[in-house]
Amino acid sequence: MTPRQVYGAEFAGAAGFLNSPTYGLPPDFLMRALHDCLAAWQAGTLDAKSFDQPVRDARAAYAALVGVPYATVAMAGSTSAALGLVAAAIPDGSRGATLAGEFTSTTFPFAAQARRGVSLTELSADELVARAGDYDFVTVSLVQSATGAVLDAEALRTNVAGTGTLTIVDVTQAAGWKLLNLDWADVTVASVYKWLLAPRGTAFLSVSERTADLMTPHAANWYAGDQPWESIYGLPLRLASDARRFDVSPAWFSALGAGLTLPWLAGLDRAAVEAHTVGLADTLRAELDLPPHPSAIVTLPSDRHDDAAERLQRAGIHASVRAGAVRVGFHLYNTADDLNGLLDALA
Repeated sequence: MTPRQVYGAEFAGAAGFLNSPTYGLPPDFLMRALHDCLAAWQAGTLDAKSFDQPVRDARAAYAALVGVPYATVAMAGSTSAALGLVAAAIPDGSRGATLAGEFTSTTFPFAAQARRGVSLTELSADELVARAGDYDFVTVSLVQSATGAVLDAEALRTNVAGTGTLTIVDVTQAAGWKLLNLDWADVTVASVYKWLLAPRGTAFLSVSERTADLMTPHAANWYAGDQPWESIYGLPLRLASDARRFDVSPAWFSALGAGLTLPWLAGLDRAAVEAHTVGLADTLRAELDLPPHPSAIVTLPSDRHDDAAERLQRAGIHASVRAGAVRVGFHLYNTADDLNGLLDALA
């Protein structure tokens, strides 16, 4: 297997890999760091404090990738765990809106608050954008996991401006390939193991001041302390004053990876990355007689490609099936060779 060179990094498994919406491929520099870290663990020479810098680096890079202030970013273990803190802070009786068919990590934390009178209504994308200001909160993915559909974020921003609506935007399927500027959103969240190319086990959350004021740090722990290594034992409670008070303690190897891949991605020409990924996806859409769309994710029409999953598997093309259709995604390590291989398999 010949590694692909992309922006100075090598990706060993990139050929035929169109499954980045499920998990991203690690660059070679991450694999080397992980191997060294695992060897230190095995030898008993691992230094727990050595993960503090990767956490800081990943936090800063997430802020840069999403366009939010560093002090608003907290570290969680998963998207749903992060949004669980937000959902628990939603006032009793609040009315929320989401998209029909939305990924459940984005909705279940809020739907689980029903005993407090919190409700969640499914709308079409056009309805949600137009009526967002009528609701107390909106929880939605910027890019839909099942279809790759991209929400009109600017229209949503316009329609909630000047209202009391809390806007909660999951960017798990966007951060890493899409140029983002979401400083207007009350909450953003992303898991790092998809387009952000790090090991599973870490997510980052940004919270506006008005949202943070509502939230209780239910998972308060030593690492959320103002001085983490000085808050390991004993009372009183002494948490960080910024969003770090919502941190969980780091999942070491995931945090190490995030501290490497997120800064690398943040340092690239992100407009060029988006143009590359969407360009490949739009070429595929044109070949399938589908309209262009600003997304790196494409679902194959099931009525015309009912055996696509088997065809791709036989051809060595890695994809996934979501909502009854084959889903492919183009990341920065994909090339026209992958696209042509996909088209050949479908021909």
